[in-house]
Amino acid sequence: QVQLVESGGGLVQAGGSLRLSCAASGFAFSSNAMKWYRQAPGKQRELVATITGGGTITYADSVKGRFTISRDNAENTVYLQMNRLKPEDTAVYYCNTRLYRGGWDNYWGQGTQVTVSS
Repeated sequence: QVQLVESGGGLVQAGGSLRLSCAASGFAFSSNAMKWYRQAPGKQRELVATITGGGTITYADSVKGRFTISRDNAENTVYLQMNRLKPEDTAVYYCNTRLYRGGWDNYWGQGTQVTVSS
């Protein structure tokens, strides 16, 4: 059974930092791309960062230079280091992976709230 469990969210002042973690289980973690999404109130869910099984990384323009995605394949965990946080980064952050099991299926964690005060 695929499980993604996020942690590390919280309340931080603008300019501060947080590190999110997503512990994964139930699939071959090291060979799969992992993504972080976020969803702010009243807005659509947006892709924040991706790291492939081979280590290729991409970021949304809005977080480039401030956020860093990384993975620890020994711990089956993906991280999102968020620095110089802004109030507009306030959202629920979700870990995601997509697996092929007869067809492509998306898997999501429960989300972790990040609130940045001005």
